[in-house]
Amino acid sequence: MRLKVGDLVVYPAHGVGRIESIEEKSQKDDGNHFVVLRILENGMQIMIPSRNLNEIGLRPLISKKEVTSLYTLLKQPPVFSEASNWNRRHRHYLDKLKTGSLTDVCDVLKELMTMRSEKELSFGERKLLDTARVLLIKEISIVTDRNEEKVGQELDSFFPPPKVSSA
Repeated sequence: MRLKVGDLVVYPAHGVGRIESIEEKSQKDDGNHFVVLRILENGMQIMIPSRNLNEIGLRPLISKKEVTSLYTLLKQPPVFSEASNWNRRHRHYLDKLKTGSLTDVCDVLKELMTMRSEKELSFGERKLLDTARVLLIKEISIVTDRNEEKVGQELDSFFPPPKVSSA
């Protein structure tokens, strides 16, 4: 992937970021290029060695055409994780979010949104749901040049409403 300052890219599990600079830094007589990325959602700055870009899953934004495919995928029923307990499922969901694959992020969102319609989610489940949702909303809104709130409402419309607690 050919990168230049100002490009928007996706850093797995953190979301869309803008390349602020490409720098050469010397470490122990080993000159290396680094990509300095600022995450749009929270302003976090990340410095990534250029040689690790493919390994960590840095990728370009999807195309407008791919958004339609994502929506089709989101509307399909989820295939639930085979992990039997919450700790294993949590690890499984985190691993999927870290891949950077929007298909994996969609899988996490579908499973948790479906679970949310059947039971009240735990704090950890809600946090993972929010992470998956924000990752999708941010990228889709940038690619389609649409308001994040409207994209979020559109995504939410693909799923049953949350279960209301009886307490």
